[in-house]
This record gives sequence, structure tokens and C-alpha cells, in this order.
Amino acid sequence: MDALRLIAATRGALAGSEAPPDILAEAWQAQALAQATAARLALTGPRELRAEALDLSEVSGRACGALGAPPPDLIRATHLTSIIDPRSTLTALGALLGEVGIALVAVACAVDAESDYWHCIESIDTADDSRDRVLEMLRRLGGRGLGREVAGR
Repeated sequence: MDALRLIAATRGALAGSEAPPDILAEAWQAQALAQATAARLALTGPRELRAEALDLSEVSGRACGALGAPPPDLIRATHLTSIIDPRSTLTALGALLGEVGIALVAVACAVDAESDYWHCIESIDTADDSRDRVLEMLRRLGGRGLGREVAGR
């Protein structure tokens, strides 16, 4: 399945999530998708993206580790088979990661336990870090103007 379809599915699932555990699960899905997309771009994407793609894959992988994991049969990123348009994919991925950060802020404000709060703050930081790497990849592609949707939250 193309990355854009998986990103759209994850954005829809995130938008439909209301309970903190569901939002955290979708944040994990987004980071797993960022990791899979970055790994594919590092191997087969435009040459100018390969170093940044490796960085994004590493950052997103750490984020997944911090968030825990859903059962393997529920991981959307395992269905990634292609990236037809790297620029559009990165733009959509950046928007998704921005939405994840906003959703995690809402969760951080709603939790009672201090450890849960700090877990959310760490997850917000990793979503922002992943998003920053996506923006850098768009810049590398010469995407001036194309990153505006991603840049604006």
C-alpha cells in the first residue's frame, strides 16, 4: 500500500481517537509509519534524502520504543509497499506528526499521574523531532513552498 494511503488512514484514526490510550496508540502508529517511510526512502528514495531519512528512521524508532507497541497484526506501517511521490508523502507525514503533537498536548493536560504527564511530554518532543527531520527532507528536495502545509500547525 502506498505511504500516502497509510498516512491518510492514520490521520483519520487519530482524528477519531478520544481516549488517551487511543491517542497514544495512534501516536505510536504515526511514529512507526514515519520509521517505515524513512527506511524505504533511505534505501530507494532520492539520493539527497538518504542521510536525513536514516536519521528520521532512528528518531522514529526511538519514539516507538518510548510509546510501547500495539499487537504486531495491528501495525499499519507493515503494509507499506511503495512511496509513489516522496514530496507529497513527506508533506502529509509532516502534517500527521504535527497533529500527533497537538493530540499529545491534550493528553498531557488530561492525565493525573505525573509519570503519565512526563511520558506525554517526551512523546511530544519525539513527534516534534521527527517532524523537524521531515521538514529538513522537504528542504533537501527543494520543496520551497511545499512545506507550508507541514510548517503551519
